[in-house]
Amino acid sequence: MYGLFEDEDDIFMGSPKSKLMDVVFNANNDVVRMELQNFIDRTAAMEIMMAEKFGDDFDTDIARFIISNRDAVENYSKSLYIELMGKILSQSE
Repeated sequence: MYGLFEDEDDIFMGSPKSKLMDVVFNANNDVVRMELQNFIDRTAAMEIMMAEKFGDDFDTDIARFIISNRDAVENYSKSLYIELMGKILSQSE
């Protein structure tokens, strides 16, 4: 049985990660730069929030969370690939 993102007949004809890489390397460079900057800014903000709440050594907690929630993390990662791909493509037309 295939998951939501692994359907053989998937319209993307590849994984969300591989399709995002295709988009990143072929879309409008300015749009890709802007969306990657937005993604990095959000990540930085989340890491600052994590450090304020849990202390500077939260990497171990994140690693444990990833290990104990592997399926959820993988599915959410796939959703993020698709979301970022959509943002880039919607501005590259």
